[in-house]
Amino acid sequence: MSPLMLPLLVAWISLISAFTLFGSWYARRYQRSDALIGLYVAFGIFANIAATKTASFDLGIGTFYAPAVILIFGVTFLITDVVNERFGLAETRRMIIIAFLSQVIISFFSWLVVSLPPAPFYQDQQALATLLGQVPRIVFASWVAFLASENLDAVIFSWFKARTKGRHLWARNVFSSLPSMVLDSVIFITLAFYGIMPVLPLILGITVTKWLVGLVDIPFMYLNRWIMYRSDD
Repeated sequence: MSPLMLPLLVAWISLISAFTLFGSWYARRYQRSDALIGLYVAFGIFANIAATKTASFDLGIGTFYAPAVILIFGVTFLITDVVNERFGLAETRRMIIIAFLSQVIISFFSWLVVSLPPAPFYQDQQALATLLGQVPRIVFASWVAFLASENLDAVIFSWFKARTKGRHLWARNVFSSLPSMVLDSVIFITLAFYGIMPVLPLILGITVTKWLVGLVDIPFMYLNRWIMYRSDD
């Protein structure tokens, strides 16, 4: 693996995370969380659709294996913290519910499209089924892990902010996101693959990769807060 793998990953994570800045600009401009919620839903849905590809990540300390979309899904924890910082715990929970229901709807739509009989001249049914076809056990695992980890992140962030009276933004960002990422990995891998694949290496690979995303996202947490609260003057 190329020694440039880690800097390249950091660059990709930074680019993906930069999309959240638009959401914060929108929040300041219109005093609403709509754009952040839209980004959150989009990240989560795409992560579910494209989760079938497992990638190899050489992080210098070792090579880890995790879904390629972990670089995208990991940023959802940043969005959760940004919304929590600006709009509070209740709005964050509302966003999580919207994203969860969106994932359920997309799963139903995917099942419906794949299940309909193809036209005799349609040649891509198998490719479509591979992309959109979802194993019920994996879908269930994804839903449970999403609800548990994202709500844990929201609660810890809100609690930490209240205890520190709004100080130490980096600390509540880190100490809410990192344990939530571990919980997400443990729940998803255990429910989805226990008895089928070795779960511990998969949990380790996904967790380490998510932590890299979380660490890269710390400066973006500050950038988002600066954008949301800066004065137009």
